[in-house]
Amino acid sequence: MTVNLFSPLAIGPHELAHRVVMAPLTRMRASQPGNVPSALNAEYYGQRATKGGLIISEGSPVSLVGQGMPATPGIHTPEQIEGWQAVTDAVHSKGGKIFLQLWHVGRISHSSHQPDGALPIAPSAIAARGQAFTASFERVPFETPQAIDIDLISLLIDIYAQAAANAKQAGFDGVEIHGANGYLIEQFLQARTNHRTDQYGGSIENRTRLLLEVVEAVSKIWGSERVGVRLSPFGIANDSGEDDPLRLYGHVIRELNRLHLGYLHLIEPRASGAGQAEVDHKNVPSAAELFRPAWSGKLIVAGNFRPDTAEAALAAGHADAIAFGRLFIANPDLPERIRRSAALNPYHRPTFYGGGAEGYTDYPSLDDAMEAAE
Repeated sequence: MTVNLFSPLAIGPHELAHRVVMAPLTRMRASQPGNVPSALNAEYYGQRATKGGLIISEGSPVSLVGQGMPATPGIHTPEQIEGWQAVTDAVHSKGGKIFLQLWHVGRISHSSHQPDGALPIAPSAIAARGQAFTASFERVPFETPQAIDIDLISLLIDIYAQAAANAKQAGFDGVEIHGANGYLIEQFLQARTNHRTDQYGGSIENRTRLLLEVVEAVSKIWGSERVGVRLSPFGIANDSGEDDPLRLYGHVIRELNRLHLGYLHLIEPRASGAGQAEVDHKNVPSAAELFRPAWSGKLIVAGNFRPDTAEAALAAGHADAIAFGRLFIANPDLPERIRRSAALNPYHRPTFYGGGAEGYTDYPSLDDAMEAAE
């Protein structure tokens, strides 16, 4: 049977009607104080929900220490849980499914986000190159983080587990663990950012330990079939990068493959860092093609896909579903536009991060455009 974007697909216990997935997208529009999901956030996600469609939420910090960008909605307070409940209700009212992305940015944070102005935590005290977002939306150089004490790693894993439990309370259908784009878990995975000499550093097996322990803890809350993991092999976002990515990620994916997860979510290297700028890196490998043989479960792939290239990836067997990011920002009814081969709204990059309804909930749907033309 030929597979296309509108073939049904099972992700764990969830039966999807199509394979056009909404990728996790940082938008920095949580209400203040408290980084609480608001009615505007619920409207945004509700606009993009479809019957039998899957949405992966924007990254949601698992704790205040894990916060790294202003106005990103967390999942660690009662107010945040209540705010996310309105989001999941909006998605479910359309017949859609939504997973929460569990996020800890590690060294990519800034002391302005941290309790008592402390330095961010990371596997090792190595500053990233580039600029952080402060709590007041300013851009400043990254600070040198503090290396997390080994005695606190078990607490960190408990924080992930509690966030996963909070996501269940908020009505989500599953969770995705963010292990990509230079954030905390990837900082542990990669040798450039992990110079530890204990059981969480050194060998590839040791550097993979935190991710696997977080997956195990979260799976105890949800069941592994409702858990996904996002990785970015060969990625360069947020000053990430690994000298031997094929060996590292081959090991990581083989270990994850033993855990019967709902899905693996890979970012194609050509799109690494696409949230911050228009990028289409050349002469880079395809993560999906390289690592598909090591993964026997469902595979979601993201990164500069258009409808035609998405169809080609599915037809070739390189992925089971395609996650679209920027196209979903500008097209709240993206699956229907693809189904009808309709024109796509262009996105407006200056409104990606922060602000209100402009560039968030005011992109027209096909029905809106038809009404305007009458």
